[in-house]
Amino acid sequence: MQPSRLIETKRLTLRPHELEDFPFVREMWADPQVVRHIYDRAQTDAESWFRLLRYRGHWSLLGYGYWAVIERDRQEYLGEVGFVDYRRDIDPPFDGMPEAGWVMTSRAQGRGFAREAMGAACAWFDRNNNAARTVAMVTPDNASSIRLAKNIGFELKRHSRYNGKERLILERSRRSQGDPE
Repeated sequence: MQPSRLIETKRLTLRPHELEDFPFVREMWADPQVVRHIYDRAQTDAESWFRLLRYRGHWSLLGYGYWAVIERDRQEYLGEVGFVDYRRDIDPPFDGMPEAGWVMTSRAQGRGFAREAMGAACAWFDRNNNAARTVAMVTPDNASSIRLAKNIGFELKRHSRYNGKERLILERSRRSQGDPE
C-alpha cells in the first residue's frame, strides 16, 4: 500500500502539486526576490511548466517529490518543499542520494513556514524511504537557508561548484521514527 502523500501541520497542508498550481508556481519562480540565491534570473513560463512536470514525475517514478505548501486557514499557496533526484552534474556527484529543497513565496518568507514544512517533510521521508542520507545544496550567501538546513539536521560536508557558483553541500542522516525532529 502506498503511503499517504498528504501532510498536515498546525498551519500548513503539504500535498503533491496539481495542474491548478501552475499559476502559483509560475508567479513564484518569476519573482527575482525568490530566485536570487538559486538562479541568475527569474524563470520563464516554460521553465516553471517543466518544473511542475518534474515534480509530478518524481512522485510517479520515485515515490517522493516536492509538495505544494498551502496555508491551511487561508488556502494560500506559500511555496514548495520536498526531495528530488536531479542527477546534477556536480563533482563529486550525489546521484541517487535524495536532494532536499525548499522555496517560499516572498510573502511567506521569514514566518517559519519553511521550517514547519521541511520538518514535516523530513519526518514523512524518513518514515517512507530507506535512504540513509539526504543532501541539500545551498549558496554560501543564503543565510536563511543555511540556518534552516542546520535546524532540520543537515550538516555541512563540503564546498563545491554548480552552474558556475560556489555551493555548500550539506547532508542529513535518516532518523528513526522515535528520533526528535
